Amino acid sequence: MSKLQILDVNFDNSDHADALLKLLNDYACDPMGGSEPLTEFCRTHLISALKHRPNVCAVIAWVDGEPAGFSICIEGFSTFACQPLLNIHDFAVSPAFRGKGIASALLQYIENIAKKRGCCKLTLEVLEGNQVARHVYHQQGFAQYALGQTTGGALMMQKKLSD
Repeated sequence: MSKLQILDVNFDNSDHADALLKLLNDYACDPMGGSEPLTEFCRTHLISALKHRPNVCAVIAWVDGEPAGFSICIEGFSTFACQPLLNIHDFAVSPAFRGKGIASALLQYIENIAKKRGCCKLTLEVLEGNQVARHVYHQQGFAQYALGQTTGGALMMQKKLSD
């Protein structure tokens, strides 16, 4: 039986930093991550940038000592609830480790972090075509955000400010 361990990323730990960059780059190269590797700038500066953001936390799932999945979360704030929220900004399980319950374990771990921080909710975005991830998220209690039946569900939008 494989041993699953989920740890908070210590950005000062080179093993954690290297594993996080590898997992994030693998995710970026995946079609669900955009099919493009991280830029050299990102690979060089990301860990330092994350380390200096007190509202960021990251976790890695390790299976038998191998990095198997990760998440980078960013604390936000719900004005309607007047409480913090935790956004699951990046989330992926490496292909070799999929289908083993790692995503669910990571989500439970993140939920515990959010509860300890006094967050009112977890948020995330998922591509419409990522049916596997959507299924896992639904199993873990996530649903499309909507204020009511007449307003419909929220849409994720972006406006890029640079190339």
